[in-house]
Amino acid sequence: MKGILYFLVIIVANTVGAVSGMGGGVIIKPVLDLFAMDSVVAISFYSTVAVFVMSIVSTFRQVKNGMSIRLKLVGYISLGSILGGVLGNTLFEELLRLSGSQSVQLFQIILTIITLIFAFLYSRFEWKNFHCRHFSWYILCGLILGFLASLLGIGGGPINVSLLMLMFAMPIKDATVYSICTIFFSQLSKLLTIAMSTGFERYDLTILLYIIPAAILGGLLGAKASHLFSSGKVTLIFQVIILVVLIINIFNGIRLFL
Repeated sequence: MKGILYFLVIIVANTVGAVSGMGGGVIIKPVLDLFAMDSVVAISFYSTVAVFVMSIVSTFRQVKNGMSIRLKLVGYISLGSILGGVLGNTLFEELLRLSGSQSVQLFQIILTIITLIFAFLYSRFEWKNFHCRHFSWYILCGLILGFLASLLGIGGGPINVSLLMLMFAMPIKDATVYSICTIFFSQLSKLLTIAMSTGFERYDLTILLYIIPAAILGGLLGAKASHLFSSGKVTLIFQVIILVVLIINIFNGIRLFL
């Protein structure tokens, strides 16, 4: 039952995540928290695996479908994303050791809500974009995104797309593609950090038999669907998902106090 539920959640989340550039984790994490079938550590791990697999599939399909990607830009952002991913997972484990899973979950929820509000306001009111071009800005952007993605266990979320648009004046459809590329490297660094530190023994790896196929299907469907929507439609999907996930996170936060 749990495996089937996770399978369905991940297919839907990764399809929407691939279209909007959110990566799926911003939906998977709070929804799985809502069902509360696993610990916060396990849910963060499963979300990371799902989003990592989706990012591989989605990026491959986007390139195959003719989407051009500036490799130098991806390289700089990804370098920062890898460093940020390691730092984010290190802080996650330290917070878990010092405060316990419930406090960490509440911290994740609060920080996720802040990033969701920022992303919604940015996309809704079309704040002025900057035109940063120096490579150091790309590395800094990747560092911030990788850190938040790994710490929050959401893969990247809406802040990826918003920050890429804000700093580099990217159109939203381009920002979604670079967001997915960034997610790949941040989640790769998180998985490698786990492998070299705590290991995977504390997770029920049989659930991956449901998670990985669902992530692949979600990535394929999302990459295909992204070509069917205009930039305006992608922005609308982006905003609607933010509001839905914001409500779920607020509910999860309130439930921790009850």
